[in-house]
Amino acid sequence: MPIKVQSGLPAREKLERENVFTMDENRAMHQDIRPIEVGILNLMPLKEDTELQILRELSNTPLQVDVTFVVVSSHESRNTSSSHLNKFYNTFDEIKNRKFDGFIITGAPVEQMEYEEVDYWEEFERICAWTKTNVTSTLHLCWGAQAGLYYHYQIPKHKLGEKMFGLFEHKVSNRKVPLVRGFDDYFLAPHSRHTEVRKEDIEKVPELTILAESEEAGVFLLMDNTGKKIFVMGHPEYDRITLHTEYMRDKEKGLEIQMPKNYYVADDCTIRPNLQWRAHANTLYSNWLNYYVYQATPYEYINTGEIVGK
Repeated sequence: MPIKVQSGLPAREKLERENVFTMDENRAMHQDIRPIEVGILNLMPLKEDTELQILRELSNTPLQVDVTFVVVSSHESRNTSSSHLNKFYNTFDEIKNRKFDGFIITGAPVEQMEYEEVDYWEEFERICAWTKTNVTSTLHLCWGAQAGLYYHYQIPKHKLGEKMFGLFEHKVSNRKVPLVRGFDDYFLAPHSRHTEVRKEDIEKVPELTILAESEEAGVFLLMDNTGKKIFVMGHPEYDRITLHTEYMRDKEKGLEIQMPKNYYVADDCTIRPNLQWRAHANTLYSNWLNYYVYQATPYEYINTGEIVGK
C-alpha cells in the first residue's frame, strides 16, 4: 500500500529500505484516487521511532493512506527536535476543522500520574470529544487506550505491583468480530506499562466487547459496539528491539526494572530477540483500516454527522 508522507520525513527513507511503498505530496496529486485520511496523535517521547513503527503497520493493505501527524500544544517535547515537529507535525488547533477516516492515539510515558495531573489532559479531552464527530474510527494504544476508556466510560486504571513488561500470549475471545479476522487462537504481543484496566470494570459497560486477553497481562484488545472506538492495551507496533532498548535505557539510569518476560532467547539479553508478533500486528492494523475505516467511509469527505457522528 502506498503511504503518503511529507517529503523529507526521516521515517520515509527507512521504510523504503524495507520495500514499503511511500510517496510524497507531488506524486499523490497525480493519482485519481480517494486516499484514506489517517491522523496520528503522537504522544510518545521518541516521536521518530513511533512514526516509523506505525507507518510500517499502516503499509499492509492496498489502500492509499494519507497520514497527518498531530502533536499537543500544551506540552513541550524534550526528546524530539522543534525543527522536526515544526516541519512534520500539526497542532490540534490546526486540524480541528478537518474530518478524518481514521485516527490513532499513541501511548505516553505518563501512566503513573493521575490523568488530571498530565499537563496536556484538558487538550486530550478536547481531542477525544472531537473524535466523536470528526473521525470514523479511532484506535487507542496503551496509555492512549487507558485514557480513552477513562474519558469515554469513566473506567479507572490501577497501578501494578511491578511493570508489565515483555512479550505475552493472548487468546482471541470473539472470532466473529472482523477486527480479529485472520488471527490465530493464540498470539503474542508486547506490553510495557505500570498500570492496568481491569476486566471486571470493562464488563460493567455493556457497549464494550473484549476481543483478546492474556492470563498474565490481562485484557489486550476491546472495542465499542459501533467500531468507532478501539482500544489496544499493549504495543503491537513495537519493533524487534524496542523492549530491549527500553530495558537497557532503564538499567543504565539505575532504575528498578525486571528483564522483559518471554522476550530474550534463554533470557540472554546479548542475543538478538526473535520477532514473533509482527504478523498479528499487521493483521490488526489491516483489519482496522479495511473494516472500520475504509468500508465505513464514503468516497467523498464526510461533512455531515451521517457516518462520522453516528
